[in-house]
Amino acid sequence: DWDDIPPSSALEVISEEEAVQIIAEPLLPFQSSTLRDYVDHSETLTKLVHLGVDLSQVEKRQKAGQLLLTLDFEKDVKKILLFLKDVGVEDNQLGQFLTKNPYILGEDLEALETRVAYLKSKKFGKSEIAQMVSRAPYLLLFSVERLDNRLGFFKNELGLSVKKTKDLVIRLPRLLTGKIEPVKENLQVCQIELGFQRNEIQQIVCKTPKILTASKKRLKQTFDYLHNIMGIPHHMLTRFPQVFNSKLLRIRERHMFLAFLGRAQYDPAQPSYIPLDQLVSLPDEVFCTEIAKASMQDFENFLKTL
Repeated sequence: DWDDIPPSSALEVISEEEAVQIIAEPLLPFQSSTLRDYVDHSETLTKLVHLGVDLSQVEKRQKAGQLLLTLDFEKDVKKILLFLKDVGVEDNQLGQFLTKNPYILGEDLEALETRVAYLKSKKFGKSEIAQMVSRAPYLLLFSVERLDNRLGFFKNELGLSVKKTKDLVIRLPRLLTGKIEPVKENLQVCQIELGFQRNEIQQIVCKTPKILTASKKRLKQTFDYLHNIMGIPHHMLTRFPQVFNSKLLRIRERHMFLAFLGRAQYDPAQPSYIPLDQLVSLPDEVFCTEIAKASMQDFENFLKTL
């Protein structure tokens, strides 16, 4: 996943020499390859397992295993757990959260508190911060400068108000943690290759933030079909950008069925107009009866002819 890359600082918790010493302690099984083998000897690991941390996942993450073996539960881990609960990570989410981001246990508590204070200063509410941290577990590993730059990027690049910028990252907090290059590329694709105006891109992104992280190839293919085959103009795609989240196959099958029935009418000025969101979002049964005015059997038979 493109957003699953923690910042490099979080990885540099422990040097190779230190790691070798930990593994060499006589109490621990000799050069074991799995963290499971250490659970009996480590109070920290035992307690993390009780919390629901999946050690088999943690050990796939670079240097995470060594980090956990150096931490003392009472001294190091407890305060971070209390901090996370205070931020709003639910008890039953803690295990899952730490499985995805074990590095937070090695972070400086003051630095973490500063980052939360920064988000509060930007008028993110407590429940919004909790939601963002739960959905983007690496969020709090990033420095205040990084978070500030990132918010500034979306505000300026898209010309959004402060409120709209906030709404955007609350809905898709990965935008603060993921790589920025794919986002820049997608914005360029929308503007240069698909031909949307800047104000249209603003509207599209605010309604459907996922477009910023979607596959460029899929974006282009979907646009090509909607615009060039179905004849849907830019302003209509701007009104219903959720169509870009739909599978192209579904759009194609439904459009062809409507065309076959003589019902493929996407111009709101016409009496038999079909809104794009209904075309893609309705379940098959409802699409058939309400939109195509046909039976499921008709639709299934039609699909066999394709």
